[in-house]
Amino acid sequence: MKFVPLLPALALAFTSQFALADYELNLSSALSSQDPMVQAMEHAKQRIEKRSDGELTVNVFPNSQLGSGEDVVEQIRSGANIGILIDAGRLSEYQPELGILSAPYLVDDYNQYKTITQSTLYQKWVDELAANSGLRLLDYNWFQGSREMLTQKPINKPADLEGVRIRTINSPIWLKTIEAMGATPTPLPWSEVYSALQLGSIDGAEAQLTAADGQRLQEVISNVALTHHIQLMTGIATSDQWYQSLPEELRTILDEELEKAGDEASKATVDALDDVRQKMESEGVTFNDIDTQPFRERVKAVYEELGYDQYRDQLLQGAQ
Repeated sequence: MKFVPLLPALALAFTSQFALADYELNLSSALSSQDPMVQAMEHAKQRIEKRSDGELTVNVFPNSQLGSGEDVVEQIRSGANIGILIDAGRLSEYQPELGILSAPYLVDDYNQYKTITQSTLYQKWVDELAANSGLRLLDYNWFQGSREMLTQKPINKPADLEGVRIRTINSPIWLKTIEAMGATPTPLPWSEVYSALQLGSIDGAEAQLTAADGQRLQEVISNVALTHHIQLMTGIATSDQWYQSLPEELRTILDEELEKAGDEASKATVDALDDVRQKMESEGVTFNDIDTQPFRERVKAVYEELGYDQYRDQLLQGAQ
């Protein structure tokens, strides 16, 4: 008897379900399917396929199903038809200036990012990113919430973070921010945070509340310090090679619907924050409303060290 090897599940799904599609985009996120970001992606999928009469098909993959963020970015750079929800800190490896968009206490309100993304300086960086790395940043209006400190022990001031191993994103702006705040930065994939906290290989994490709840981190931490150290705005990045291969009308549909989805996701995130906090408190988590000024003072050096201080005023001009 001759045995035919089975195709991997994902490849089989793509082959059978989407063989008739002229163009296809696979959207990747590390977040859970219940997160407002992923739900907004699903809504965008429906609208894109309807407006394009099925010519452009979109598939949504939550929970890092397509691989770690680093792996997915490399696939995109190789021309893969993938879009990833990503923060500018990760993109700074390819366009260093973009890292300022993930800098600590850059803005007090996420709505200020609209002025930033309408600036000529931002657009210049986006175009240079595409030319130098093959990554096309389509938008940057997906607000995931304020980053907070999630730990076992209460955190009220920078000194409380001394020796505390805090999981963060593996990029210079994030690592230097957490270090400046007083903690020991420990980069890990988001999918590994729960088990790392459970096993004690890290002492805490910094994250937005909706993502923390999506991973059930309230089961392995007991305190949340409301440091608000980063207003986590993110965007969709895809392959510039793939993007330029789309007919102009499909690029327009994709741009418009993903930007609309980003606005929807941001509003849903803001609307959910109070309920998420109440849920986590009901499950035993204590929230500390702290004085953020000592943390703000400590992270000023991050801007100078990375050369971002020269861009801050240019980006925020008129945003106050």
